This record gives sequence, structure tokens and C-alpha cells, in this order.
Amino acid sequence: MTPTEIEQTFRDEAGRALATLIRLVGDFDLAEDALQEAFAVALQRWPVSGRPSNPRAWLVNVGRNKAIDRVRRQIAFRGKQDQLTHELELNASCSEQAADATALDDDMLRLIFTCCHPAFAAEVQVALTLRTVCGLTTAQVARAFLASEDAMAQRLLRAKQKIRLAGIPYEVPDRDALAPRLRGVLAVIYLVFTEGYAATSGEDLMRPDLAREAIRLGRLLDALMPQRGEIKGLLALMLLHDARRAGRATAGGDIVLLEEQDRSLWDRAQISEGVMLVEDALSMPGRPESYAVQAAIAALHAQAPSYQDTDWPQIAGLYAVLLRIGPSPVIELNHAAVISMVDGPARALELVDALAARGELDGYELLPAVRADLLRRLGRHDAAREAYLAATAATQLEPLRRLYARRLAELEI
Repeated sequence: MTPTEIEQTFRDEAGRALATLIRLVGDFDLAEDALQEAFAVALQRWPVSGRPSNPRAWLVNVGRNKAIDRVRRQIAFRGKQDQLTHELELNASCSEQAADATALDDDMLRLIFTCCHPAFAAEVQVALTLRTVCGLTTAQVARAFLASEDAMAQRLLRAKQKIRLAGIPYEVPDRDALAPRLRGVLAVIYLVFTEGYAATSGEDLMRPDLAREAIRLGRLLDALMPQRGEIKGLLALMLLHDARRAGRATAGGDIVLLEEQDRSLWDRAQISEGVMLVEDALSMPGRPESYAVQAAIAALHAQAPSYQDTDWPQIAGLYAVLLRIGPSPVIELNHAAVISMVDGPARALELVDALAARGELDGYELLPAVRADLLRRLGRHDAAREAYLAATAATQLEPLRRLYARRLAELEI
């Protein structure tokens, strides 16, 4: 195997391997360090021995042994009795857990429920998920919250210490205790998917491993809590977005915008499943859930024969419903972008400028990008150029930088 192939395998398997290691060693930081050490060993061994038949189990086994070695070294250095007890418990726990595929299946869901424990504020739940489940660096998590890296590192450290010292269980809670955590769990599963669908930074637009994992978790949750409209709505939303994956980027990794995508590349079987789930979610009694409405919007995009033939008025109406269910400035921005297809870019720009003036989206990288596109369509090239430069400065994702560079070059023609 080449180093590039090993790195890709590690990216595909790291999330679930880390979740299992956290269960085995009972410590977030120790598990993260052990997994990195296992990856270093893989870089040495796999080019010679080849890819193991179950790379995730291999990483868990090697990481577990590295964790045990580290605890032993701490014992020798510190001579503490409680460290010796921990090491013996670690050995016993690891010997009882088979690191095969079936033993690993639910560990990611356990990790998400741990991150979403009611003892944590919503922001901490999201930050822990980004760091552990999505594998973002502390610096990347800090950027997502517009915080300094040092401040975010301290928040994450306190949360991990709280899990360890307070004995917060690493488990999917009993059925009676599921509902209070469900909103947070759904939010973080969608966060995992979003990072896979459109990464926050780096060279690649998408991380299919995270998107697949989020969909797998959505299916697990749907089986665990059937007949919940919000779960079916989220699963439908993820399936419908992911169905368009093959058309979203060129072979070289450049973004292909929705209006330019080859719709024959979209996964029609996945679209059909998503549409059925949307119908199930919307048919349930009570007010429609936000995820179901978002999925209905995605279904209209997925079923449209072309960009021009998309039912933009109905999509605008669904965004208006979303704003009534759970208003947010990001939904307002998306609504404005759709209004540009119904009432024209001038009206949409009025909405975007009013939204920007409120300051709620300061630092949100897609705000200048939407504004730049509207200005370009209105022929206001100087203002569009400034907005594209602002969008370029705001993003950490290279495919977006290249897209904005292409737009800037077009404005010079």
C-alpha cells in the first residue's frame, strides 16, 4: 500500500475506531493519542504486509496495546497505585472485548450520546462531536465557533475531564432517557453529515466516509426509535443530499454547481428511498419537523428534471415554513437565495443586505458568497469582485477558493 492509500483508509476508519477505543480505555485523550500511534505503525507496516482484512479492528487492537503501554509507563514514572488499578482494569476490559466488526457497530452511536449528555451545553456538545466524531483539529473547531484555539482547547479539555471524573456513562441510554437527548443527537448526526457533504476546510470538497457514517447512524437511530418524524426526516434529508454526490465535483476536485450538474450521475434509488421517507415523515400527526421540511426541499431539487424546471415557488414556500418552525439567519440566507429564482436577484439582494446589517452572520463565510453571486447576476461587477474577495478570505476550503477565483476571472473578461 502507498502512504496515500493508507491515509485514505485511516480517514475512512478513524471515527469508528476512535469511538471503540474511547469505550475500551475510558479516556478521550488517551484514545486519541493511541489511535495516532496506531496510524504511525500502519504507515510502517502496511506498505510491506499489505492492508489487513479488517483495518478498523487492526487499528483498535494496536491502539489498545499502545494505550496499555502508555499507562504502564505512567505507572513506572509516577508510581501511583490508582494508575496501577486503571492499568489492570484496562487489560481486563480489553481482553473481554473482541475487536471484530460486530463488536464495533454501535460504538459511534454511544459516543454521540456521550457527547450529547444533558450535563453539557449545546455548544460543547457540538464542539466535542466536531473534534472526536468528525476528526476536526482543535483549530478547525475553534474557527467554526469564531473562538481562539486556546479557548476552544480549554473547553474541550474541561468537557473530557467532566466525562471522566463525573463517570458519565459511555452508552446509549435506556429508552425512557432517549427522548431528552434526541434533539442534540439528531443535530450532531447532521453535523457529521454536513462535514462529509461539504467540508469546513482542506483540499477536498467532500468526505464521503463521514456522510456514509452519518447515514448509517441515522438508520440505527430510526430502528431504535421508529415512527419518529424528526428521525425519518433527517435520514431522508441526508439520503437526498448524498444522492447527488457523484455530480458535485469534477475528477480534479473542482466544485460543480447545482445548475451545471449532470443529473444522470445522481443515485435514483437513493432519491426514491429519500422521497418515501419524506412522505412518511410529513404524514405523521402534529406539526411538521424542521428536518422533514428541509428534506421536502431536497426532494424537489432531486426530482426536478433540470435546474430551470425546478419548482422554485414551492421551495420558497417551504423555506417560509422553515422560518416559522425555527427561524435562523442561515435559513433566511438560503430563503433569500431561492427568492432570487422567483422574484429576481435585486429583491434577494435587498433581503441579504438587510440580514447582513443585523450582524447575526458576521464571520459566516457563505454570506459574502451569496451576496457576490447576486451582485454578479445584476451586472454590478466591482461590488461583486469585492464580495468574492471577502468570500475567499473567509473560507478554509480549497475547492471554494478555486470557485471564487474562477468567478473573479470571469468578471475581468
